[in-house]
Amino acid sequence: MLTGAKNLSLKTLIVWMVMAITTLALVVTSSISLINQINNYKNELTQQVKVYADIISNNAAASLEFDDKLNEDENLQTLASADFIEAVYIYKKVEGQEPIYFTSYNRPGQAPTPKMWDRLDSLKTPTQTDNAFEYIKTIEINDEVIGYVYLRVSAKILNDLIASSILTTCAVLLVILVICYLLTLRLQKTLATPIINLAALVQRVSRQRDYKGRAETTNIKELDILGAAFNDMLDRTQHYLKERDSAEEEQQKLHASLEEKVHLRTMALKKANQELIETLEKLHQFQRQMVQNEKMASLGDMVAGVAHEVNTPIGLGVTASTMMLDRLKHIETEFEAKALKASTLSKFITEGQENLNIIYRNLNRAAELISSFKQVAVDQSSERNRIFSVAQLLDEILMSMRPKLKKYHHVIDIHCPEDLYIETKAGPINQIIMNLVMNSIIHGFEFTDKGRIDIYIDMPSENKIRIRYVDDGKGIPEALRKRIFDPFVTTKRGQGGSGLGMHLVYNLITQALNGSITITSEEGKGVEFIILFPVKRVDSANLPNGI
Repeated sequence: MLTGAKNLSLKTLIVWMVMAITTLALVVTSSISLINQINNYKNELTQQVKVYADIISNNAAASLEFDDKLNEDENLQTLASADFIEAVYIYKKVEGQEPIYFTSYNRPGQAPTPKMWDRLDSLKTPTQTDNAFEYIKTIEINDEVIGYVYLRVSAKILNDLIASSILTTCAVLLVILVICYLLTLRLQKTLATPIINLAALVQRVSRQRDYKGRAETTNIKELDILGAAFNDMLDRTQHYLKERDSAEEEQQKLHASLEEKVHLRTMALKKANQELIETLEKLHQFQRQMVQNEKMASLGDMVAGVAHEVNTPIGLGVTASTMMLDRLKHIETEFEAKALKASTLSKFITEGQENLNIIYRNLNRAAELISSFKQVAVDQSSERNRIFSVAQLLDEILMSMRPKLKKYHHVIDIHCPEDLYIETKAGPINQIIMNLVMNSIIHGFEFTDKGRIDIYIDMPSENKIRIRYVDDGKGIPEALRKRIFDPFVTTKRGQGGSGLGMHLVYNLITQALNGSITITSEEGKGVEFIILFPVKRVDSANLPNGI
């Protein structure tokens, strides 16, 4: 429907629309008028049937009362002048029996009608059946029913009137439609011609880009408004084109000088870009060097602390051994002089046992410290995976940090299953735990004499380990928390803080261990780090020898 409508011309649309509306209006009004006229004809015929029935019943009342059939026959014969009456039947009412036939009248050529008293209820009002109207009227004397009159009237006159009305209506309708069509053609020419001319002008302007033409005035106000607006648009378009041409000329003039400026600025930009790339590369080198220095400084601090810690037991062992040498020389002198007493020998043996115990305990302690330091140093310098006990690794890390931790009263608790063995890189874990602990001590417990650190270890899945590090320090402000893993972010600028500790932790977790770290902290409520990275869990029953 829409495709067809788009292909119709304006002329066709005007004709179709006007004729369709006119035809619809004429058909509706003619139909209503015709229906009303038919109903009027029918009502008039019905009224005539009732009038004739009243006259016949009044005449038949006297005949039925005196049983004068001949008189009634004469009365009925007078109906021959009314050629539309087809039949009249008069029935006499008998108490307790069916009405009996009294007399009748049939128009010549009309077949007799069967008895009608079984249709008394349906024919109490004039009823049209086939091509006739039928009606049964009671015959009464002093409000007493003594008989019935059946009247049959031809409907031919009604049908003729209806047919005549239909033909007249159709003829009038056709004449009006012809007149309307002629008027529509006139209207079509009046409306369509200016619009077609305007459309042709628009097509010419669109195809040929000729903006000199103008729309002509018409006798239609709306089309004049449209034409004036279109002419105004053409004026503005011409003015715009002139301005555009002049602007293009100016642009061409500027283009030549602009190309030279762009070339010069491009060269300058390339040079500045190269300098920026070189500066950025130097900055990255400096950053990597700073991170490496932070690692080495941390390891150096640990070496110095372990050396200091080992020096004490070794010194005690040297002192005890020197004392033993002095006591042994004194015993040797008395023995050679044959002045050795039993009490002196007993005292020497007792002191010797005490000194040997002192030497053994301190050498054993030094051996433990050196063993822990050796393991930590190897882990920090090695990037290979190895199988180890997580609980034992954390104990070794805290033991290697004991020289730094012993001057504080902070409590560090490790919550880790003793039978948890994993295979991964131990060196990054050492560095991560050490940096987190030292970060808590230096920053979190800055104004706290006794803080608490809890390290929780668990396996949320078969191939991932989770380290939850929690302290009850002063927490981290929101502004700093958002940048905590950025390089050179520190609150101890100028006080020995490099700002690379947490950046190193982040790099170790994300790059060395292929994991992730998240932080939760509020100022005054401590800090919580959750570290998650992939590992291979090893069953404690299948450990290789030497673990």
